[in-house]
Amino acid sequence: MASPDGASGVGGSPEETELSITLTLRMLMHGKVTVGGSALLRGSAMPGSSARITISEGSCPERITTITGSTDAVFRAVSMIAFKLEEDLGAGSDGAAAGRTPVTLRLVIPASQCGSLIGKAGAKIREIRESTGAQVQVAGDLLPNSTERAVTVSGVPDTIIQCVRQICAVILESPPKGATIPYHPGLSLGTILLSANQVRGCSPPG
Repeated sequence: MASPDGASGVGGSPEETELSITLTLRMLMHGKVTVGGSALLRGSAMPGSSARITISEGSCPERITTITGSTDAVFRAVSMIAFKLEEDLGAGSDGAAAGRTPVTLRLVIPASQCGSLIGKAGAKIREIRESTGAQVQVAGDLLPNSTERAVTVSGVPDTIIQCVRQICAVILESPPKGATIPYHPGLSLGTILLSANQVRGCSPPG
């Protein structure tokens, strides 16, 4: 998840040290966002950020977007994505909106790190919600055929960015335990069984 390079930076503040660490953040996004409206995501690097972006291939409704770089670069990329989503959603509303449009990001995080994110009796996730104003939900079930869970973050872009920063701080402090089986959209058993009866590639089971 993260490289400890620079973790022992003598004389640097904890925040400066954190920004020198390499971070990989995975998000689950609709294909129409990653391929269509948000052309911002296409290409090997995020414009204005040194973060590297990769998007999973396939015809599934959802894709995995992977952002890799220094924590500072990753946060800038998340910021750009959040504001772009707000812009796209706002464009679909009629005229001047009464307020800012809330957006939702779905992070994909190894289940072994979710305990640290939730905290004892839910204390950590409650602290993140209260300090950022964002809504945060950790899925109780694993994503199909993986050892990862979805963490849903909702709010206006400013609150989401602060929330993602705090989530990343937690997962950098608590590396995943054991082997991680990454989630790949469309590879669930339910989809395979469904496609045997009708061609509905990547439709969610149930």
